[in-house]
Amino acid sequence: MRYIFLTTIFSVVFAFEKDMTFTIQAGRMDCFYQKVSLNEVIDVEYQVIDASHGELDISFQLTDPVGRMIVTDYKKPENGHRHKSIHEGDYRFCFDNTFSTFSEKTVFFDLMIENEESNEKDYDDDKEMELGNDAETYLMRVSDISESVTKIKDNVSAARRLQEFLSAHEARDRNLAEDMCSRVMSRSLFQIILMLVVGITQVYFLKSLFEDPNKRSLKNLVPNFMSQ
Repeated sequence: MRYIFLTTIFSVVFAFEKDMTFTIQAGRMDCFYQKVSLNEVIDVEYQVIDASHGELDISFQLTDPVGRMIVTDYKKPENGHRHKSIHEGDYRFCFDNTFSTFSEKTVFFDLMIENEESNEKDYDDDKEMELGNDAETYLMRVSDISESVTKIKDNVSAARRLQEFLSAHEARDRNLAEDMCSRVMSRSLFQIILMLVVGITQVYFLKSLFEDPNKRSLKNLVPNFMSQ
C-alpha cells in the first residue's frame, strides 16, 4: 500500500483544488491524505480511464481523521461524492485495485475543498466611516461586486472541472478505441494467415488427387533404369 500526502495550497477564495492522473498496479491500494478543517466541503470525483486487462473499474474509500469510513465504492468505473467535514484533520482517499490479478488501472482523480464561510469582510470600515450617509450605497456596490466575482469564480471553476472530466472521458474512449483497433488487427492478421495455410493445404491435396498414378510410377522407374 502506498501513502501520498497532498500539499495544501489555499487561494484567495478559500478553496483547494487538486487533480491528477496516476496508475495503480494490480493487487495494490494507493492512498492519498489531505488536511481538512472543520465544516469544509469535500468534493471528490474519480474515473478509470484505462486498464491493461479486463474492465475499467476501481474500488474507492473515503475515511475521516478518526478512522470512520464515510464512503465505500466497490468496482465502479467512475463516481463523485460531496461531504461536509465534521472533524478536523487528515482525510484519507484510497483507491483499491487488490481485486485485480493482472490488470493495472489508470485513474483520473479530482479533489476540491471549499470553505463556505469566508473570513474576509467585503467592505472597509474606514471607508464606511468616511462616507457617512453614503455608506449604504457603498456597501450595496461592494456587495454587488463581491457577488458577481464569486459567481464568476464558481462558473469558471465549474467549467474547468467539466473540461477536465470531459478530457478524462476522451482519454478513456481513445484508449478503448485503440485497444479495440489492436484486437481487430491481431484477429484479422491471424485469420489471414489461417486462410493462407488452409488454401495452400487444399491446393496441395487437390493437386495430389488429380495426379496420374502411372506417371508417378514411371517417374520412379526412370531413375532406377538409368542407375542400372
